[in-house]
Amino acid sequence: MTTLYLIRHAEAEGNLYRRIHGQYNSLITDNGYRQIRALQERFADVPIDAVYSSDLFRTMTTARAIYVPKGLPLQTRSDLRELNMGEWEDRSWAGIDRANKEMMGLFSATSPDFRAPGGESFPEVRRRGTAALLDIAAKHPNGTVAVFAHGTFIRNTVAEFLGIGPENMKKMGHSDNTAVSLLEIENGKVHVVYMDDNSHLTPEISTLARQHWWNKADKKLDVNLWFAPFDLSQEENRAFYRACREDAWKNLYGRLDRYDGEGFLSEAYHHWQANPQSLAMAMAGSHPSGLLQLDLDRGAREKKGYISFLYLSPEQRRNGVGVQLIGKSISVYRPLGRDWLQLSCSEANKPALAFYEKYGFRKSSSAPGAYGTLYEMEKYIGYEDQGELD
Repeated sequence: MTTLYLIRHAEAEGNLYRRIHGQYNSLITDNGYRQIRALQERFADVPIDAVYSSDLFRTMTTARAIYVPKGLPLQTRSDLRELNMGEWEDRSWAGIDRANKEMMGLFSATSPDFRAPGGESFPEVRRRGTAALLDIAAKHPNGTVAVFAHGTFIRNTVAEFLGIGPENMKKMGHSDNTAVSLLEIENGKVHVVYMDDNSHLTPEISTLARQHWWNKADKKLDVNLWFAPFDLSQEENRAFYRACREDAWKNLYGRLDRYDGEGFLSEAYHHWQANPQSLAMAMAGSHPSGLLQLDLDRGAREKKGYISFLYLSPEQRRNGVGVQLIGKSISVYRPLGRDWLQLSCSEANKPALAFYEKYGFRKSSSAPGAYGTLYEMEKYIGYEDQGELD
């Protein structure tokens, strides 16, 4: 008999930024590394003979919790990858839901009819997943193996082993990041001992404990943003830009004597004309809720992507959605080959400093600002593993 621990990857960018990451190669978050350390402690005294993972960064990195301390090689397989989401990859969930509500409904219902354009269906991932796990078990007929995969992959594969059809999958719930399922496999037959156990996670580091979308009994709603192109040639948009800039400045400094609104607008217009990706309006449903302004030229030679202005409307500032604007920035800069995000933040803006540091930005230098010191802050977004297990 093969004992197989099926483990979901740690919290990754898609979980945090609320973006669709099927086979998009996303990174582990700072909280995800805390989950990996907790997973390592859980398996410290569990004998493991072999470790497998999908060939994506988030699973290979999570697998370090077991293969590194046990001195085992990591064996990667592309057939352990997440459901391929085709043209939806690295798009915001809210944006896709707004543009493709009917197809998103099929996704939420785990319908066999769901398929993102250019992507994969649930029956296909079921067949791929069950074949992969049975093949791994056949290679270790009397061993104990750990297999690292993805949430939708695990949910559909375990449902297949339990004989649960798509129409009843809603009863299964959802797995937390680093949740563990235990399978016993013998002669091609699978017994599911338990599934989606996250007992090694405290509420402080559990992803699901901090989100609400999965819990129908929870009346608090997660706010998911989508991003609309921002045409700065339209006067109403120019007025909106001015209002956002002035509100941000006045909220921070309480004065406007050194405020240059037209200078900010002229700079934004120049960059927008050169590349419309430099400006995006953050939307919560049909309500404008923020702005993201990028300078796509600054820092390009050093592989850095500069955020010129990140703004949230007052009603969104305590909803935990600001991080989604960072996610949008990464989606613009990473395809351009940038390894770092960079921005400036006033020493007077204590909430913003705390926010940026919480999500991985570190002070790199300082310079004089309008009313004090401006800190240059940077966040690494490349694929070199930055986490520590110790």
